[in-house]
Amino acid sequence: MSYFDAASAAPLHPVARQALLASLDEGWADPARLYREGRKARILLDAAREAAAEAVGCRPDEVVFTSSGTQAVHTGIAGALAGRRRVGRHLIVSSVEHSSVLHSAEVFERDGGEVTRVAVDRTGAVTAAGYEAALRPGTALACLQSANHEVGTVQPVAEVAEVCRAAGVPLLVDAAQSLGWGPVPGGWSLLAASAHKWGGPSGVGLLVVRKGVRFAARGPVDERESGRAPGFENIPAIVAAVASLRAVRAEAAREAERLRELTGRIRTRVPGLVADVEVVGDAERRLPGIVTFSCLYVDGEALLHELDRAGFSVSSGSSCTSSTLTPSHVLKAMGVLSEGNVRVSLPAGAAEEDVERFLEVLPGAVTGVREKLGAPAAAPAAQAGPGELVVDSLGKRCPIPVIELAKVFGQVPVGGTVRVLSDDEAARLDIPAWCGMRGQEYVGEEPAERGTAYVVRRVS
Repeated sequence: MSYFDAASAAPLHPVARQALLASLDEGWADPARLYREGRKARILLDAAREAAAEAVGCRPDEVVFTSSGTQAVHTGIAGALAGRRRVGRHLIVSSVEHSSVLHSAEVFERDGGEVTRVAVDRTGAVTAAGYEAALRPGTALACLQSANHEVGTVQPVAEVAEVCRAAGVPLLVDAAQSLGWGPVPGGWSLLAASAHKWGGPSGVGLLVVRKGVRFAARGPVDERESGRAPGFENIPAIVAAVASLRAVRAEAAREAERLRELTGRIRTRVPGLVADVEVVGDAERRLPGIVTFSCLYVDGEALLHELDRAGFSVSSGSSCTSSTLTPSHVLKAMGVLSEGNVRVSLPAGAAEEDVERFLEVLPGAVTGVREKLGAPAAAPAAQAGPGELVVDSLGKRCPIPVIELAKVFGQVPVGGTVRVLSDDEAARLDIPAWCGMRGQEYVGEEPAERGTAYVVRRVS
């Protein structure tokens, strides 16, 4: 079995396992106590904090250990907004942030705050100019991921941090995906990360609050972790998390070069092996181990099951793999094809032969899914006027509306239109993407009695 979903959770690093087992015997006591066992636990905790600070590039007393990366994000955003409440009630986030950031933004809005979501381009990147335009006198905090978790695009953190610094606004960086590869550049003010992303144990998060940042902890406060993460510290897990961070950093330069070549191989060869594929994310400014692509006329869940049966564990942002039946908010913000989406995120040590076998298996898996989806008859095409067809795809889910559009498109003359009726949210992304890939004109969407009408004009 080849595990290709390291962006969700990396396998436990051998150094983390060793450190965890070793510290179980020494780090079980309360580090706040003055007796011998407590002092031993305190030494381990302090050493871990100092090592984490060195890896991040900050002071040890700026580091707080939390129970998860999500808690680090929630605590950091809530505390910074509360600390700067007198400045204003305006928050800036990018449209492709991790759900933990977006959920915090939604809570802030429900509490009366205002949120600006900065748009991204088709690679998933923001611009410093976009953040500069969003800033205003009442802005309390800005948030930006260091790199995107779904497509791997690296964000211009240093440039955005400079824009925020000039405006006197703190910047919180979600560094969960990138911290294992190196420190986050730029003058950021707060940083959050999660150990299971770099090969540490789950249940350990990292929150850094720079000195001078106004911060007011929310909820009950106790004496632990500067009052910002109440509860008994899991010292063995913290020690293992920091030990693995140092270990992966020591290997980062060599491993990054190797994984970048392997994911580059996938980016280059998949479009030649599989027809109608869109590789998404920035080809150059990207994390070493992540490559994401979407396949027309493919059910994402079915494709993931086929790849799983072939021995590959991958993830997807397709709506048909989600209980909400809505496409990934990242792919939606980028305006790229969402159906048949596959994210390959290689863990450290991923073998070249496994990547080659994936490239051998993928075309057959995609073909098999497409054949199954192509078996049903095409949607009824009713003549609605000169040079126009109406395709009723109501009640049908991704990728069926696009398949049925493709089946009837040849029936309209050049200059004619096809009106696709659909109540599937993914159609709002996938039909324009199909037009772009086919060189046809996407006219736009119109209200319909049920669902939405998506209008496509044939230009060739």
